[in-house]
Amino acid sequence: MKSRLPSTPMEALAISGGLRFAVNTVHFFADLFGFWKHPRVVAAADFEDMTLLDKMYWAYKSKKPVSLPEKQMKICSMSQPVNGPLPIPAGFIKQHSLTLSAVGDLIKLDGLENSTDILYEKVAPLIFDADISTANLESQLSTKEAGAYTFNEKETPPLYLTKPQYEALKGHKGKRYTLLHTACNHTFDMGREGFETTLSQLELDGIMDLGTNRTPEDRQKGRILEKNGIKIGFVSATFGLSGKPIPEGMEYAVNVVKFHREEKDISLLNEQVAYCKGQGCDLLIASLHWGYEYEFFPRAHQVQIAHELADKGVDLIISHHAHVIQPVECYKPAGKPGRNVVIAYSLGNLTSSFSAPHLVLSGILGVKIAKGTVEGEAGEKTFIEDVRLTPVVQTEDEKDGKSVVRLEIMKDYMMNRRKETGESQNRYFPEIERLSGVMGYYHVFE
Repeated sequence: MKSRLPSTPMEALAISGGLRFAVNTVHFFADLFGFWKHPRVVAAADFEDMTLLDKMYWAYKSKKPVSLPEKQMKICSMSQPVNGPLPIPAGFIKQHSLTLSAVGDLIKLDGLENSTDILYEKVAPLIFDADISTANLESQLSTKEAGAYTFNEKETPPLYLTKPQYEALKGHKGKRYTLLHTACNHTFDMGREGFETTLSQLELDGIMDLGTNRTPEDRQKGRILEKNGIKIGFVSATFGLSGKPIPEGMEYAVNVVKFHREEKDISLLNEQVAYCKGQGCDLLIASLHWGYEYEFFPRAHQVQIAHELADKGVDLIISHHAHVIQPVECYKPAGKPGRNVVIAYSLGNLTSSFSAPHLVLSGILGVKIAKGTVEGEAGEKTFIEDVRLTPVVQTEDEKDGKSVVRLEIMKDYMMNRRKETGESQNRYFPEIERLSGVMGYYHVFE
């Protein structure tokens, strides 16, 4: 069926005719000379820092995502796919184990309100059967109504959820996310009301929020979860708030780290790491809302920061915001044999308000964690022993005359569609297969 959703944000631009002509002209020359095949070097990531040319670049890549890395970045793909065990030290005796699932951005779209217990029905075990499940809540819950979901040169559109939409997103048949990352560039789209409504509802549903704070003291602390005898510390931040004002007296409410400005101060994350270590956490996870939208590779400075966090003790980095999939890296900190840090630079949009292939493809990350002893070494050790990444796609359908959306395992969906339609050359299918290859293997960045 034809999608009800716009293909890309380019179709949702609400700008004057003169500006649209200028945008189309710049995009024409970008195609002609190919100067945006690689990421634009001086581009801003935060809307409040963007020039008009930055915004034209953003609009261009929303339609034609940047599929190549920065020119100076060296990449070598390893032969091991993201689908199996990681090496752990010989002589390790497992005493405790834990499973964790992570997905990318949860974004509002038409049809969610009709999709409770439908949205996840084909992928629910991958997410909700894990001991801990986590996602990025990109859209705030609000009782107010906002304007149309359109983009212009002056501000980003508000992302907010109605209660029925939230009910569809939060879980499946009684199972809910354990933790939702609530610090993103849309956290204050609906002002104080949206912020407080969201946190109140999560608390009511027994879902831990991450990246937002109720007191000034909470900002320097990580969140801590203990399950199956394993104590996990979570640290978190967003790159910005898209220029949306923070209510007076609530400057502490969101963990903000300006990752993409020339002066990069990650001291807040370092403080959270130190806090979690001080609380005796066995494993540390960083949840980072950062990166450049519609680019299939992280920027070099992101890789540097991720490695720095890994060197300071973070074991798993889960990233979101790019709205497209990016590679997974297995990083080995120097001087720490047997330690593997898994870095997922972007898991994409789990739910998307647009229908283009690059915007409906995402990944479900499954991680197995083991705690025990290593023969000949003192104390207990904790390792990531297995990582699996499952590509999924968002699909649309109708039920009882209403539009609904589903998430489907990419491989199963494409096989079934080919059987049903015989369209082996359908443009949509090979495009998704090609894009999924970006995240199909561990990558090493230099």
